[in-house]
Amino acid sequence: MIMGPNGSGKSSLSLALMGHPRYRITSGRVKIDSKDITKLTPDKRAKLGLFLAMQYPTAIPGVSVANFLRTSMRNLRSSVKPPEFVKSLKTKMAELKIDENFASRGINEGFSGGEKKKMEVLQLSMLEPKYAVLDETDSGLDVDALKLVAAGIKKSSGPKIGILLITHYQRILRYIKPDFVHVLVDGKIVKSGTHRLAEKVEKQGYAGIQI
Repeated sequence: MIMGPNGSGKSSLSLALMGHPRYRITSGRVKIDSKDITKLTPDKRAKLGLFLAMQYPTAIPGVSVANFLRTSMRNLRSSVKPPEFVKSLKTKMAELKIDENFASRGINEGFSGGEKKKMEVLQLSMLEPKYAVLDETDSGLDVDALKLVAAGIKKSSGPKIGILLITHYQRILRYIKPDFVHVLVDGKIVKSGTHRLAEKVEKQGYAGIQI
């Protein structure tokens, strides 16, 4: 987990990792399973197993949720059998309490903030990447939606996937216990620790833990 105040570089880090053209890495390298991906395009990074849930998910009118996921899965895997895809999609949407009619709607078109975040977790669970960067997936969620999103993240996590959760708040720790917590300030990690570090941030603020 990475925490940090506004403007500390959390979202910039996530976008740079995914290869956003607006960001240029001037030093250091990004690797996936020892493979240098620093100069690869976002689609090639995705095919190697990297996934990004954006802080502000983009609406894509005219591209339905079902078609988007089916096409994405087809590009990431050799084949996707339609019956298995439909069954999996319905199951995972039900787990997140997303109405089935959302499958035929344009991606994030007219969705509320909470619905957009649920959709990011739906993509995570369907695409099954090796590594997932979740940029403030918990922000803007009410208590019930937060529980569902946290449960979805926990179900997707495990020995076959690494998750980097970026957040402002400690509240998601009620449902998810990270292995490590890192605090980012002015583009640098200033402190690392266990989930207890996040609790300390909640009590003392970021100024109280800077070194």
